[in-house]
Amino acid sequence: MADAITQQKYFLSGKVEHFTESVIREMTRQAMLHGAINLAQGFPDFPAPAEIKRAAQEAIAADINQYAITWGAKNLRNAIAQQMKTAQGISVDPETQITVCCGSTEAMISTLLAVCNAGDEVVIFEPFYENYGPDAILSGAKPRFVKLRPPTTPEGEWKFDERELRAAFDHHTKAVILNTPNNPTGKVFTGEELNLIRDLCVEFNVLAITDEIYEHILYDGTQHISMARLEGMSDRTVTINGLSKSYSVTGWRVGWTVAPPAITDAIRKVHDFLTVGAPAPLQEAGAAALGIPASYYQNLAEAYCARRDRLMPALSQAGFRCFKPRGAYYVMTDISAFGFPDDLAFTKYLVKEIGVAAVPGSSFYNDPRDGSQQVRFAFCKRDETLDEAASRIKGLRKRK
Repeated sequence: MADAITQQKYFLSGKVEHFTESVIREMTRQAMLHGAINLAQGFPDFPAPAEIKRAAQEAIAADINQYAITWGAKNLRNAIAQQMKTAQGISVDPETQITVCCGSTEAMISTLLAVCNAGDEVVIFEPFYENYGPDAILSGAKPRFVKLRPPTTPEGEWKFDERELRAAFDHHTKAVILNTPNNPTGKVFTGEELNLIRDLCVEFNVLAITDEIYEHILYDGTQHISMARLEGMSDRTVTINGLSKSYSVTGWRVGWTVAPPAITDAIRKVHDFLTVGAPAPLQEAGAAALGIPASYYQNLAEAYCARRDRLMPALSQAGFRCFKPRGAYYVMTDISAFGFPDDLAFTKYLVKEIGVAAVPGSSFYNDPRDGSQQVRFAFCKRDETLDEAASRIKGLRKRK
């Protein structure tokens, strides 16, 4: 048996030795196994808007069931261009600058495969969405991590050190990945921070790859600013977005990239041979979704803010130290008050004994020790789901 395993490992790529399977998705499996409430993976447990579902049903009924244009249905690309113009004032040519992918996840790996060569480096802020590090490795690049440090006060912000960020840039740097609003922290990067990153990109001739999937989910008066709209960045930014979060359709897998024409050409080549195309009827529904009235986004943000403010007090009362998010739909917490050796032991106890699944913070860091006393909760759930989770978490303090 040992010889057989050795032989099988011979066939494996060395790249896969540098990362594990998704911890987030594993926690969903654990929630299902133990009958726990899933506050781990970021998908809503409430319906998508009726008009968007109806558009998908109508597209299927109209026999839009075959391949769309590889880089995206024209209706959807036009709608993406229109929304970027309306929301951010960015003019985009839907024929030469937009590629529709199988979710923003594929958009990210297609982009990195299209632009990175062996020996390139990619700057990533941490804690980071867990795909970014493996994506860089799979593309042949080396990730360079820059820390976002948690706030020291309840109303504080996650901050990075300007000197540390500058030190991460050199002649090997090909790209910087920026996720704003941020998963897992809920940080919304400010104009001042974005200008600093812009200046480094221009100075070192670096590409900015911005994941803006949570652009409409904002709280406390924060504003989302697309990097591509900053002076000097239109020709060196790839903007990634998708339907999943804004329209509660995480399973549809429709995302996209917006990039300068030459970079778009490269992304389209990778996308074509990676997945061919995103689901055709859901692309038509996506065009309908992007045409939804602006009031929808205001209502979306307000509803998620109410969910945030419903869950956080329950977590604080149970003994968590919460870091207040300004965007997205996650809250990072500090668990040091509970006395567990690390986040893995804590989340294992939480899902098995308390009946609530969360994500261990170590999965968002290059060095697991940096997140060993943190866990992330997703609050994109119905009120009754959050209330039941809160009820169960009350028992945590008694059993610590």
